[in-house]
Amino acid sequence: MEILWGSLRQILQTEQIPATFFLTGKEVAQHPDLVGKILAAGHQVGNHSYHHQRLIFKTPGYISRELEQTDELLRQQGVDGVIYFRPPYGKKLLLLPWYLMKHHRVSVTWDVAPENFPKVAKDPQALADHTVKHTKAGSIILLHVMYDSRAATMQAVPEIIRRLKAQGYRFVTVHELLKKEQAVHG
Repeated sequence: MEILWGSLRQILQTEQIPATFFLTGKEVAQHPDLVGKILAAGHQVGNHSYHHQRLIFKTPGYISRELEQTDELLRQQGVDGVIYFRPPYGKKLLLLPWYLMKHHRVSVTWDVAPENFPKVAKDPQALADHTVKHTKAGSIILLHVMYDSRAATMQAVPEIIRRLKAQGYRFVTVHELLKKEQAVHG
């Protein structure tokens, strides 16, 4: 994960692209320096639960532990301000939305996820084509670039950036995107 972060950091730095990384608590515990490196590079870090299990049909206590334990680790590593949450697999049902509402938490999902398509996921050019075709203003693109199994995704990132920039898109963190949305929609 550290080696892949270095490669991705270089791409994002060269292209001057801010990004939001949703990390699990388990990843933060295993790689405690990673959060600081991501923050130092000017990016945002969010909560992706502790164990990355679907948070449907779970008790309120389980959900609370998954989020709060990860929040605590993120705070210990220097994350301040709002910590956005991305549910594992994007799944939300009954108790998770209730918990998020009760605790004034923002859940972030995505609208472009090229890795969800097996024929696309293993081919860098197909990943780039799919991403560019489905991206629109305000899109949130889901990519798992920091895992060994996602080499094709890492290879696609420069092409995705190049093509989206050529179409006039600007890259922002989730926090910046949500601030802009709030300003537009009140």
